[in-house]
Amino acid sequence: MKKITKAVFPVAGMGSRFLPATKASPKEMMAVVDKPLIQYAVEEAVAAGITDMVFITGRNKRAIEDHFDKAYELEAELAMRGKDELLRIVREVIPPHINCIYIRQTDPLGLGHAVLCAQPVLQDEPFAVILADDLCDGEPPIVKQMVDVFAQHQCSVLGVKNVPRDQTRQYGIVSSTKLSDDLEWVNGIVEKPKPEAAPSTLAVVGRYILTPRIFHHLQNVKPGAGGEIQLTDGIAALLAEEKMLAYRFKGIRYDCGSKLGYLKASVALALKHPEVRDEFAAYLQSLK
Repeated sequence: MKKITKAVFPVAGMGSRFLPATKASPKEMMAVVDKPLIQYAVEEAVAAGITDMVFITGRNKRAIEDHFDKAYELEAELAMRGKDELLRIVREVIPPHINCIYIRQTDPLGLGHAVLCAQPVLQDEPFAVILADDLCDGEPPIVKQMVDVFAQHQCSVLGVKNVPRDQTRQYGIVSSTKLSDDLEWVNGIVEKPKPEAAPSTLAVVGRYILTPRIFHHLQNVKPGAGGEIQLTDGIAALLAEEKMLAYRFKGIRYDCGSKLGYLKASVALALKHPEVRDEFAAYLQSLK
């Protein structure tokens, strides 16, 4: 029985919807309360038992590498000043048993191409793909839920949520056959269909468990506009030879690739943060 020990984080995008905030800093380093988006994604992977984090990076993404690197000067300064709690927080950004691997995507050729860039590291192992833009809050963490589904069924798993029909053009949309309350067999997948043409309102939202056979199909799919290789096209081709599940995960997904979704995540997680939640809740009440 195969296990999921590697996760791919495609982090090469420009983050143009958040300019000028992302002019010199990666969008994945934007903080929700006191942690950057990419840290939430990595913590979700760690909670699922994943030990190898594969970051597909681009230009101006050095801050991500620095964030997960050891900060000798900062740690020495905090230790000298007796800031033990802050020192603990800094040291726990990444557990010592976790491996961070960085691969440069030299050309912005789409999500499918970003995943394909990870093939030399992943080779013939199944793996997770986690989009940091989609901040998911669930218990147990969403990737852990999906890894458990994979352990039982040993096939690719797509994390899905229902979306309003007028938003289908923003997602990959699956057609499926119900297996249980939270699982569906995937029959097909379409990238960003118009509402009237969408086969359902079940959208793939930033969490995937994929078998290594996906690489064969990503190498052979026809590039779309701008020469981009779409992950959805690779998944559609994979469906022709392997079974695949859509999993309605238990939790909330925040679209932090949009300003409104990012603000919603910031408010929701601030209201759960033990340090600020009570005062923040009181402040929100005062605004009414």
